[in-house]
Amino acid sequence: MTDAPLLLDRIRAAGMDDVVSVEAATGGLAAEAGIARRRDGTALFVKTFPDPPGDDAFATEAEGLTALRALGGIATPDVILATEDLLVLEALAPRPRDEAFWRDFAHALAHHHTVTQHNRFGWHRDNWLGRRRQHNAWTDDGFVFFAERRLLRWLDEPRVFAALGDRGRAQLERLCARLPEILPASPACLAHGDLWAQNVMATAEGRPALIDPAVSYTWAEVDLAHLWTTAPPAESRGFFDLYAELRGLDAGWRERMPIIQLRQHLAVIAQFDPDWGAADIARETLARF
Repeated sequence: MTDAPLLLDRIRAAGMDDVVSVEAATGGLAAEAGIARRRDGTALFVKTFPDPPGDDAFATEAEGLTALRALGGIATPDVILATEDLLVLEALAPRPRDEAFWRDFAHALAHHHTVTQHNRFGWHRDNWLGRRRQHNAWTDDGFVFFAERRLLRWLDEPRVFAALGDRGRAQLERLCARLPEILPASPACLAHGDLWAQNVMATAEGRPALIDPAVSYTWAEVDLAHLWTTAPPAESRGFFDLYAELRGLDAGWRERMPIIQLRQHLAVIAQFDPDWGAADIARETLARF
């Protein structure tokens, strides 16, 4: 039996004939996901797009998972299969609801961001943030990269165009021009790129593990801002101060989180209706500009 027939059909079409059932999973926004069971009882995480946004969406996601683990030591699931319309991964465990887990994650993420520093911003190919391409052309200047590839990039999206209006679009352009005044210069490192709490899970041994990346070499605070601004669970409250201490962040890091998170709010506005308040937050953040 299955309550995710599309996933089962695509698993069978990919030649995985020993999968006997698929149970739909919740939590994701852009794709259809589930837990597949093989005849021997092994569990797998499977994901598909009913209408894939591009033929490389899952290939680039799989590459991101491998890069996070290989380059920075963050745990990620093994990739079993990545095709044009199907991603099959090792199944992870739900994260423990305790503060010790998040302390471990603070150490792991701070180490990852430190050891993966790079002399340029970008990635060797574009990849995907949800159902939209993430533009990753190499840039030497982090402020230019963030302005052009992570903020202004969204202005041509119809929903963003409508949500911001002429005033909001002008404010965003002024913000981008002033980024060097507003944000401290920081090196690039390998960022997960879509790091909200739903994408933090655990290995079988209970270590923090990450899923669903949109990787690039960019500011580490892109990951921090996403966690900070998306209702992190109560048990994560010690994570942020510990991460800031380990990375040597200045006292003003909290004040810049809304500005850095604008890139994610714009991506949400572009792709989802309703947008869960992203347009209101974006307009409020931009009002000072």
